[in-house]
Amino acid sequence: MLQIKGLNKTFVTKSFKFQALKDVGVDIVQGEIFGFIGLSGAGKTSLARCVSMLEKADSGDIFLKGVNIARLRGRELRDMRKNMGFVFQHFHLLMNSTVYENIAFPLRIAKKPGEFINRRVTELLELVGLTEKRDSYPSKLSGGQKQRVGIARALAVEPELVICDEATSALDPETTKSILELIRHINARTGVTFIIITHEMDVIKELCGRVAIMEDGEIRELGRVIDVLTAPKTDTARRFFAKSYLAGIGKLAGGLDANEKIVKATFVGESALKPFISDVIRKFDVEISILSGGIEPVGGIPVGALILKISGINEALESSIQYIRNSGVGIEVITDEAV
Repeated sequence: MLQIKGLNKTFVTKSFKFQALKDVGVDIVQGEIFGFIGLSGAGKTSLARCVSMLEKADSGDIFLKGVNIARLRGRELRDMRKNMGFVFQHFHLLMNSTVYENIAFPLRIAKKPGEFINRRVTELLELVGLTEKRDSYPSKLSGGQKQRVGIARALAVEPELVICDEATSALDPETTKSILELIRHINARTGVTFIIITHEMDVIKELCGRVAIMEDGEIRELGRVIDVLTAPKTDTARRFFAKSYLAGIGKLAGGLDANEKIVKATFVGESALKPFISDVIRKFDVEISILSGGIEPVGGIPVGALILKISGINEALESSIQYIRNSGVGIEVITDEAV
């Protein structure tokens, strides 16, 4: 659906030169909700603006449904951009226009007939739950309602791709939850592909099937959210997905004797419900202490992590760890360097 290949972007001013994107490449599938996560300055927003052609990349290709939009100009580019919608962090609504007129704005730009505009805006107001706010002005709306208007406006011309750039970062947790539920509902109902740009790990876990972790203008890790969460391969991914319960564990691991190990056990789906700790204690001459951990849903699937201290003679210790691993639970021995 969307292919990004070798994208580079450098910003140059009189005082500095900054490369925001470095050979970025990723394929996004029709109908998925794909996330990009990174700290400020990682290149997320630059990528979003280049993909939406609000900024022109220095080099690279952007294929939308097989058409390289990075090579289009003029009317061809304007026509192709109708396949994309954009949801902004700070709403960017027309403050002197009603909710109805804000949603109708892109349709009027596209010179759609009045009857079509009225029908489409009415449909979208119902979809985002703002039918009763049709004639209200943005100043009378809450932050969540303003973002719902922004989402409806992005959907007005029936795009196949919607890019949400930090769409929930200005909202409180309860409102954020409602917006995420709305995006999930729209995706399921319409099949619209969503790109989620965020620095919030909870947004990725709640909404996305796959994620790209960005740092210093590069994609450092790419994969299913569950895989990156439970078995991160890069330091960048570990920093984003490490739980607060890992704090200080590395120092503790450095003070263990030869008959003790601290491990991180991760489990997904049905394995989260298995009593593997009691099984291990029954089968092996070891003691297990739970230092911290918990279970939470990721995309509707239970995902858990426990920090365990396992004590026993060397043979029993190694056998117990291998048994846990063979039972379908991910095991990582934690050291000072692993945290």
